[in-house]
Amino acid sequence: MKFGLFTSGYQRSPLEQAFEDACRFGYDYIELWGGFPHAYVEDLKRNTTAQICAFAEKYNMPVSCFTPEHNGYPYNYMMGDENQWERSMRYLEDAIALTGQMGAPYMLFSAGHAGYETSEAAIFGRLVKSIERLVKRAEQETVTLVLEPLTVYESNVITSARDLERALDAVPSEHLVGMVDLAVPFTTGEPAAEYVRRLGKRFGYLHVIDNDGVSDSHILPGDGNIPLGPVLKEIQAAGYDGMATIELVTGYLKEPSVYAGLAISRIREMIGD
Repeated sequence: MKFGLFTSGYQRSPLEQAFEDACRFGYDYIELWGGFPHAYVEDLKRNTTAQICAFAEKYNMPVSCFTPEHNGYPYNYMMGDENQWERSMRYLEDAIALTGQMGAPYMLFSAGHAGYETSEAAIFGRLVKSIERLVKRAEQETVTLVLEPLTVYESNVITSARDLERALDAVPSEHLVGMVDLAVPFTTGEPAAEYVRRLGKRFGYLHVIDNDGVSDSHILPGDGNIPLGPVLKEIQAAGYDGMATIELVTGYLKEPSVYAGLAISRIREMIGD
């Protein structure tokens, strides 16, 4: 597998530090978090992506995936009125264009909570309408969208392999693939490798993280309850050996370099790499 560093954990540090650490610790690529202060979409639109591209070149560390912050910050295309939906769509369409400007092949997105009182039919209709519009823009920009399931603690839209397969079936496109964050199957009782087996060539990305099994927590690999080594080997045996971002987020802000180095060291040891 190729392992990526997620820059969300560096939001209190200069962005360049993330690129430097990725190079220093032997990561293969950057997954760029699209949030304040480093790469928020509205800021990137004004300031261009030139600085990020310069970091990538300086450290020989490509930005392979852009993950704009959304699902309630203040964008969530699964809730709100038509104006709020349109605002969320424009935001994500801008993010797709910026992904192309950075030369990143992938943009990752997910489906936020649709509200407790929304019917299943309304949820699925809004989901398909949204994905169809985003895929159309991705096809224009030659970007592949990566649709990420969330845990049941975060969303009620796509929280299982079946949900993800249904969404991909509804909007078939070479510019749309699925993925799995290991916290999702661990909290819902599914085998992680089932995502690979069900989706086949439509499975295109992985988030590696540990979890306690009873929340949406993203824990340093080796500190939670997931048997990560065997799980990753099962995923490889199912046919996936591609990009895998180690998704450390806000729990490790005070020492991002320490934890980024520790995380990839532990993962490589777990899989015998």
